[in-house]
Amino acid sequence: MTDASINASTAPAQADEAGFGDYFALLKPRVMSLVVFTALVGLLAAPVSVHPIVGFCAILFIAIGGGASGALNMWWDADIDRVMKRTKRRPIPSGKVDEGEALALGLALSGLSVIMLGLATNWFAGAFLAFTIFFYVVIYTMWLKRTTPQNIVIGGAAGAFPPVIGWVAATGSMTLEPWLMFALTFMWTPPHFWALALFMRSDYDDAGVPMLTVTHGRRATRTHILIYTVLLALLAIGTGFSGIGGPIYLAVALILNALFLRGAWQISRRTEADSEADNFKVERSFFKLSLLYLFMHFGAILVEALLKPYGLGGWS
Repeated sequence: MTDASINASTAPAQADEAGFGDYFALLKPRVMSLVVFTALVGLLAAPVSVHPIVGFCAILFIAIGGGASGALNMWWDADIDRVMKRTKRRPIPSGKVDEGEALALGLALSGLSVIMLGLATNWFAGAFLAFTIFFYVVIYTMWLKRTTPQNIVIGGAAGAFPPVIGWVAATGSMTLEPWLMFALTFMWTPPHFWALALFMRSDYDDAGVPMLTVTHGRRATRTHILIYTVLLALLAIGTGFSGIGGPIYLAVALILNALFLRGAWQISRRTEADSEADNFKVERSFFKLSLLYLFMHFGAILVEALLKPYGLGGWS
């Protein structure tokens, strides 16, 4: 009996029998949830009335487009996903889904989402979704991720486009407000991911991904987190005085950014000995806070938008 036949005979049955959950996992549901929420906020914050069915279809197809990007990302990154502890249980490295199946699913859902969003809303929104998928898969996944420590900074634009797409789906046009939501997510992405990289550096080292922690070290990464957090705080608080802001948003932004700045300052002052001693407790806490940070900011924008028809939202 050959080695191949031995491996085949001892492989778990589930490796050959992928279920719905395995294919759904290809779509990166956690990332998709963020895409759905920020796109929904962009849609509802737009100064126009959208029919509920049209709005539902818009969010559905934006979500499918985000899932398609995730599947294509997993297809391309299958080699490094097998190496990294954080990703080795994903459908492809675990042997549950074939790489070719992931590619086919990603391409099919990409085409479906773009065409259907264009038909359901407008072709400007459909084209924007197509560009977002291209940016995430080609510009970030295939190019930036493995070539530059600025991968998260530039590539973060892909995750920041959904609220803009939602706004465009509703209005068919651009104004300053959706780009403020874009900028909020764009500036949030580096400190969010760099905090993760601080306590997951070995993963990126093993996979050969040039994350900032690998190319410049943890000390430089800590400084970068502080700088970006300061810039993010200025942007987030300033947004409170824009067309999508208001007293509720501003109160949320002031509290959250005070906490975020405090966390970034603590991270910047820590030594490697400090982090090793408590298993990166501060860095892990900052990462968890970063998840709440973005959700609460967009949640506040949503509340302001929902209250406006009653004369309660915004500064009016």
